Amino acid sequence: MSHAAPSRLRLSTALALSAKAEDRRRHQRVGVALLGRYMLSDRKEYPCQTVDISPGGVRIVCAVPGELGERTVIYLEHLGRIEGTIARLMPDGFAVAISATPHKREKIASQLTWLANRASLGLPEDRRHERVVPHQAAVTLRLESGREIPARIVDVSLSGAAIACDADLPLDAAVVVGRTPCKVVRQFKGGLAVEFRLPLSPDRFDENLVL
Repeated sequence: MSHAAPSRLRLSTALALSAKAEDRRRHQRVGVALLGRYMLSDRKEYPCQTVDISPGGVRIVCAVPGELGERTVIYLEHLGRIEGTIARLMPDGFAVAISATPHKREKIASQLTWLANRASLGLPEDRRHERVVPHQAAVTLRLESGREIPARIVDVSLSGAAIACDADLPLDAAVVVGRTPCKVVRQFKGGLAVEFRLPLSPDRFDENLVL
């Protein structure tokens, strides 16, 4: 028997294993919460936040659902523009099958690796430090009971706000700040911190925003 046949067999096996490894990398999902916005076929943009991402797909939480098979364009912090079609609908959002060139998928994979390493090392998320103090600081907190509490916004990020008030609310309590649904995530002397149920759109994130 020729020595070429075993060599070809070994090469074929190596290529198959390499393809499987590449396929795993292409579909490996990373649980990461990135803020962004998406555009449906109506050409309107809406805020969203990712649940998990792979170079082949992304799952987002959002308020306005699309339809199965509908094309969408998503703009995400750190990843930029992503295009694809809605592959699955869920009560709080949908999953998108990403349409991208191999080069674009490689870039997404590299960026996801960086994001996963940053999370495992406990490095701070940049967006947590991006805060503004709105010109309209006076706001009303509305509780589930219907009670209204006057308050003042200390500062706001895309994902939440620090609120000065006299109320002593428990963690995870549902509250509406102005017209924005939130939940209480931290208490501090003289106030509390809330997390928005849906992140703010980056387009309206400045001192003129009104919650």
